[in-house]
Order: sequence, then structure tokens, then C-alpha cells
Amino acid sequence: MLQTVLALVAAYLIGAIPFGVVLTRLAGVGDVRGSGSGNIGATNVYRTFGRRLGLLTLAMDALKGLLPVLLAGSLFDFSTSQVAMVAAAAFLGHCYPIYLGFKGGKGVATALGIYLVLSPLSVLGALLLFAGILWRWRYVSLASVSAAAAIPLLVGLFERSWPLVAATLFISFMVIVRHRANIERLRAGTESKFKA
Repeated sequence: MLQTVLALVAAYLIGAIPFGVVLTRLAGVGDVRGSGSGNIGATNVYRTFGRRLGLLTLAMDALKGLLPVLLAGSLFDFSTSQVAMVAAAAFLGHCYPIYLGFKGGKGVATALGIYLVLSPLSVLGALLLFAGILWRWRYVSLASVSAAAAIPLLVGLFERSWPLVAATLFISFMVIVRHRANIERLRAGTESKFKA
């Protein structure tokens, strides 16, 4: 029991590391929260400070989702239910980081890292959907929400594990809820398009 609690706390604290803020400050370009949309995630870093910092933020945000889940499943030999809880804790850390007064990102990259461990085949399907929608309409938010909506079905199809499906439903629901402002802008036709 104690090991599980410690793992959940550690997963949250790792997930809460705001790499968008850390990397932009280390690069000497300022705090990403004061630029663009104000979001700490990779898309805003990419748009405001360039491809290199954006992709690095994406990789680090994914890693902080991947690492706790990978360790929970291998090093600690946790059950599927425990691994699912660790995944949710890491994701919540990104969305509600204690280091930033619980004001975090939307969780897409961190969810990607989580799913790379939980269900790689589901990630492949979701990435194909994401890429297709981004290519066709050029909206990162639309591609993200669509992939989030699809991945619980993919996890259910490939993994057939209720704890993993439950965790995936929770994470996907949170991703979509945290994109609600983007969804409103999409409906109004005012959402910014992605420029490579």
C-alpha cells in the first residue's frame, strides 16, 4: 500500500515538471506563460520560440508521462490497476502542477508518453488520425481532440483491459475538457492554424 502511494506521489511530481517553462527560461527567451496563448505545452513553445524548443518540450513532456508508467510496470512489478493509477497521477501532474500553482498544460504530449507504454499500437492508430486531421485542416487542437476521443476505443480493441480503458477514458476526457476554449474557437472560426 505504502509503495503504491509513494509511486503515485512520485508520478505526480514528475508529471508536474513544467518543461515548457524550464526550457524556455534556460534558453534565455523568457517565460512561455507570457507569450502566445500562455500555455506551457509544446505547441505554444513551438509557435512562439521555434521548432527546436517546441520539439524538445514535446519530447520532455512525453518522457515525464512515459517514465513513471514504465517504472511502475517493470521495476516495481505493479498490477495493471496500479499502473493505470500511476498513469493518471503523472497526467494530472502535468495538468495541475504544484510548482506552478496548479496551472498546467493540456496534457497531450504527456498522454502520448503514457500511451507509448500502455498501448503502442493504440498510439500508432491515434498518431495516424492526428497526422491526417492536422494535414487536412491544419488545426493542432482539432487533431489532438480527435486523437483523444479515438484512443479509448483503440486501447479497448488492442489491450482488452478494463483498468487501462478506464484510465484512458479519464485522460481523454481531461484532454478534451482542457481544450474547451480551442473547441469554442474552432466553432467560431477563430482558431489559429498550424504553420510548419
